[in-house]
Amino acid sequence: MKPLAQCRLYTFIDTAFLRGRDPAGIARELCAGGSDLVQLRAKNATPGEIRRLADIVHPILKEAGVGLVINDHYEIARQVGAEWCHLGQEDFFGAGWATSAGLAGGRPGPGLGLSTHCPDDARRALAAGPAYIAAGPVYATGTKPDAKPVTLEYVRWMREHVAIPWFAIGGINLANLDAVVEAGAEGVCAVSAILDAPDIAEACRQFRSRLPD
Repeated sequence: MKPLAQCRLYTFIDTAFLRGRDPAGIARELCAGGSDLVQLRAKNATPGEIRRLADIVHPILKEAGVGLVINDHYEIARQVGAEWCHLGQEDFFGAGWATSAGLAGGRPGPGLGLSTHCPDDARRALAAGPAYIAAGPVYATGTKPDAKPVTLEYVRWMREHVAIPWFAIGGINLANLDAVVEAGAEGVCAVSAILDAPDIAEACRQFRSRLPD
């Protein structure tokens, strides 16, 4: 499995985009296309359902050397042995946590990723000691319809001020990917641009070919 600093393509198994498709099959396509990280996001699922999904896709990802990120549920991530857990600002700071070490409670557990939407968010997140942070939404996106785009200005700010691994997210597709990379992003997250593609593995390959080595 690649170190986070070498990860470039961060993709998703999002139950809102499955439309009856087999999560295991999606996982295999994402791996075949060159994903470095895959987040399991199931906003309306129960904890038990999320754990069952994780148990299905994690062995596939591990065999391919791809890291699993569990969205929103740190304890589930720990239970299934996921490499990472991703939390929003409200899910971490809003729940009373201040540091990743405090969240882990002194026990081995997944690395922490935090969402950020502005420089103040990024500074606060960095002080918490995460493994990585996400910056977005760069563009308007149907996955976060109420979120105001942070634009490429925030991507440029991240390039200048953040030394740990970070990923641009939100509305990124093949039409705007080059602009995001030129603004300074080395890693990007893509949801609908890949999960809605007719060939998921090929969509991943196209993203990979335009990301830094």
